[in-house]
Amino acid sequence: MPTHKFGFTLMPTSPAETLNLIFGYKDFRPYQQEIIETLIDGQDLFVLMPTGGGKSLCYQIPALHRPGVAIVVSPLISLMKDQVDALTANGVKAAFYNSSLKAAEARQTLARLHDNSLDLLYVAPERLMSDSFIERLQNIDIALFAIDEAHCISQWGHDFRPEYRQLGRLRGLLPGPPIIALTATAEPHTREDILKGLGLTSVRTFVTGFDRPNIRYTVVDKAKPAAQLKAFLAAHPGEAGIVYALSRKRVEAVTSDLNQAGISAVAYHAGLSDTVRQEAQDSFQHDDVQVVVATVAFGMGIDKSNVRFVVHYDLPKNIESYYQETGRAGRDGLSAEALLLFGYGDIAIARGLIEKGYNQERKRIELHKLNSMVAFGEAQTCRRQILLSYFGDKASEPCGNCDICLNPPRQIEVTEEARKALSCVYRVGQRFGMGYIIEVLRGSKNQRLLKLGHDRLSTYGIGADQPRDFWSALLRHLINQGFLCQDIANYSILTLTREAGPLLKGEQTLTMPKPRIRTTAKKAKAKAKAVGDLHYDQDLFAKLRELRKQIAAEQGVPPFVIFSDASLAEMAAVRPQNEGAMLAITGVGKHKLEHYGPSFLKILQMPRGGARQN
Repeated sequence: MPTHKFGFTLMPTSPAETLNLIFGYKDFRPYQQEIIETLIDGQDLFVLMPTGGGKSLCYQIPALHRPGVAIVVSPLISLMKDQVDALTANGVKAAFYNSSLKAAEARQTLARLHDNSLDLLYVAPERLMSDSFIERLQNIDIALFAIDEAHCISQWGHDFRPEYRQLGRLRGLLPGPPIIALTATAEPHTREDILKGLGLTSVRTFVTGFDRPNIRYTVVDKAKPAAQLKAFLAAHPGEAGIVYALSRKRVEAVTSDLNQAGISAVAYHAGLSDTVRQEAQDSFQHDDVQVVVATVAFGMGIDKSNVRFVVHYDLPKNIESYYQETGRAGRDGLSAEALLLFGYGDIAIARGLIEKGYNQERKRIELHKLNSMVAFGEAQTCRRQILLSYFGDKASEPCGNCDICLNPPRQIEVTEEARKALSCVYRVGQRFGMGYIIEVLRGSKNQRLLKLGHDRLSTYGIGADQPRDFWSALLRHLINQGFLCQDIANYSILTLTREAGPLLKGEQTLTMPKPRIRTTAKKAKAKAKAVGDLHYDQDLFAKLRELRKQIAAEQGVPPFVIFSDASLAEMAAVRPQNEGAMLAITGVGKHKLEHYGPSFLKILQMPRGGARQN
C-alpha cells in the first residue's frame, strides 16, 4: 500500500482497520465490507443503499486502498464541500474542483492532483466529461470512479439531469479504473436505466434495502398548516430540521411566519442569490439556525447528520422525492420524524404543473408517480410497508413506528371484494390499469370499454355497490400486499402475482383498513416511539455540543464534521476517561482523537453534577 495514503505512525493494512483508525467506526454495516472489497479488487459496482446507510464509505475506503486518486462525481457544490471537510477532519487528503474555487485555489488543487498528493477529488459531471479534463486524467493514476446520486442519469429517475447522461462515455474514454454507481432512490426501472446509461454490462449489484427504522412517518390532514407547523416545532425546541414547501412564495411566507413566532428559520430557494443561499446553508450546517424552509432547491445529499425532523408543508410530486427528502433526517441513527401535511388542493396544483409539459411519455410517468404519492398519503396501512413495496423491497410485518401503526384504523373484511377485483384483472387479460379495472367493476358506460366488449364479462358491474374510492383503496392494498403487480414501464397495467392464487380461489381471507374519509379533521397525535436512542447525561451532552460548536467555529466547518450527535450522545452515556476509551466511541478515529480528544476528555473527566437522564 502506498505510504502517502495515511499520515499516521500506525497505518491501516485492511479495510476493517481503516474503518476503525481513520473513520472511527468499529463494525461495518450490512454489505459494506463486501462492497468495499469488491471495489478494491477492481470490479464495477452498482450500490443502492438508503440515505444514512454509509454509501460514502463504500468508495472512500477503497480510495485509500487502491493506488492513485479516486474521482468522485457529485451533483452539488455544497455537498462536495461537506464531504471534503469531513474527510479532511479524519486526516484524509481530499479536495474538490468546481466553479466555487478562485483561480489560485483551482491551480493549487490541480497541482495536488498532478503531484499524486490527493486520495479523493470531487468534481461535477460536466467538469469531469469536458475534453480538457479527460485529457488531463489520461496522465493521472486513477484509483476508481465513484458516481454519487446515480439516479440523476436516468430519465425514469425523479431528479433527471441531462449532464449526467454524458457519463455514459466514461468507460470508453478511461477504461481502466473500476466504476461504482451509488444512489438511495431507484425503483427497478430506474436501476435498469442507470446501468444502461453508464454502459455497465458486467457489474455487481448490491441492493441493501430501503428501510430507515429510526424515522417515524406521520401524515396529517392539512387543515391550518401554519398553526400545525408551529405546534410541531414547539415539540422540537432547539432541534435542527427542514421544512419543504412547493413554491418560492410559500417558502418566504412560512419563513417570515416562523421568525415572527420566535422560531429561528432561514429561507432557501433558487430565486435567491448564490451568496444568500450559501449563507443560509452555512447557518443551518453550523447550528446557528434551527430550521431551513426550502423548495427542492435545497437539494440532494445534505450531509448534516443531526437533522431531527423533516416536514413537508406541501405534497411532494413523487415517492422518490419524499423518500430522499425525509432521508435527510436521522442520518446519525438516532430517532427522527417525518411529517407530511396532506392536502387535496396540493394534488391539483401538482397535477397542473405536470400537465404543462410537452413530453407525453414524461407526463405519463410523472402522473403515475404523483398518483402513487397520493395513495401513500391516503393509505391506512403501515407507511413503511408502502414505501418499501414501492422500491421493490418488502417488510413482512408493520413497522410499529408510523402514525398508522401507532393509531391503527379499524379493519374491515374484504375477501369477496378482493376476489372480484383479482378476477376482473384476470378477465380483462391483465392488460389494463387501475382506473380501467374500476370502470369495469362499477359498470361504466365508457365507449372504450363497450367497444372492447368488456361489458359482457362476468365481472362487469359486480362492484357497483361500492364507491370508486373504495375500489381504488382496495387495489392499492392488493398491490402493497403483493397480490398485484403494477408495471409502470408498461402504462401501469395490473397483473396477478403468484400470491394471488390462494386468495382468488377462496383459500385465503383478507382484511384491510377502512378507507380514509376525506375530511379536514385533525388526527390525534401519535405517541412517539424512541428507536436506537441512548440513555445519556443530557447536561453533559449539552456541554459537549457547546465545545463542538466552539471548535467548529474556530475551524470554519459545520459542527457535525467534528463529531456527530450520535458520537456525543455515546460519550455522554459512557463517559470515557482516557484515550483508549475515547477510541471505542463510534466516530472517533486516530486523527480526531489526536486533534479533539484532549478537549473533550477534559469535560468528560469532570465530576458528575447530578445531571438528568434523557
